[in-house]
Amino acid sequence: MIEDKNQQRTQLSDLGEFGLINHLTEHFEIKQSSTLKGVGDDAAVLKFENKKVVVTTDLLLEGVHFDLSYVPLKHLGYKAVVVNLSDVCAMNAQASQITVSIAVSNRFPLEALEDLYAGIQTAAKIYNVDLIGGDTTSSTTGLLISVTAIGEVEDEEVVYRDGARPNDLLVVSGDLGGAYMGLQVLEREKEVFKVNPNNQPDLEPYTYIVERQLKPEARKDIVQLLKDLKVKPTAMIDISDGLSSEIMHLCKASDVGCDLYEEKIPLDPQVISTCEEFNIDSTTIALNGGEDYELLMTISQDDYPKIKANPNLTVIGYMKASNEGMHLVTRADTRIPLKAQGWKNFND
Repeated sequence: MIEDKNQQRTQLSDLGEFGLINHLTEHFEIKQSSTLKGVGDDAAVLKFENKKVVVTTDLLLEGVHFDLSYVPLKHLGYKAVVVNLSDVCAMNAQASQITVSIAVSNRFPLEALEDLYAGIQTAAKIYNVDLIGGDTTSSTTGLLISVTAIGEVEDEEVVYRDGARPNDLLVVSGDLGGAYMGLQVLEREKEVFKVNPNNQPDLEPYTYIVERQLKPEARKDIVQLLKDLKVKPTAMIDISDGLSSEIMHLCKASDVGCDLYEEKIPLDPQVISTCEEFNIDSTTIALNGGEDYELLMTISQDDYPKIKANPNLTVIGYMKASNEGMHLVTRADTRIPLKAQGWKNFND
């Protein structure tokens, strides 16, 4: 829930816009040498030495992307940053700065925004990024958060979506489907709570998947791992909308086809057991669930010996000529055309 009724409430109007920005950002430290000027002037000033700069932005809207009845504001702040840093990782880059803009209605006291910014600050510390600016404004409809992330990468290290070639291996980090199943558990507990507000949810059996939904992580570690293994992916994308949709993005950008093997898709045991409990097919969830923020990449077969023993990376398929299409090869050895059925912002 948004607030405790007994909690102190400070009206945002008591501070004014600039007072609010100063209050929320005063404890953020500058750590990056590329940040010459952060918060406090008309614009930030950055200086990157002989590197490519990557920029990405995301918008999160209450009632569309998050539900404050079960998403703590601190987790929301953390997640808002992480989903942007994941896009920087997908370019094989290191994130260095963020800007954060929010629009809030008057139902949010200052203390609620302090929680939100505590999550933002935690993410900034863990991922070693500087908060360098943003904006605050009022909203009539709830809470809106917009984060822009900036990163840097050596010229020869940047990875795009369009570099995959036939016979490249399709590789994914981590495991899939957890975030979606965590969301299903939270939605179920919300409905139970509506019927019986005295009923306290027991989320203990679902710890991993609920955390995958509420507190995802950007795979900065995988970017470093690939560097350590001396593997440069030929193409890469992060899994925000579901495995099937992201494979199709890679294939379209690179003009290739793909065979994805159902039996190779990595699933956590908690995902499998929760899918059974909800009577949902786990492969369908991995393909279409979204919000896992793992990295999906293609690598040359020559690099396979470097990754084959690594528990963080799983080969799940390989790329083919574009005229051969994109298919899921099932456990029964049936070939099914891939479809994008993941998250879409503009569904009818």
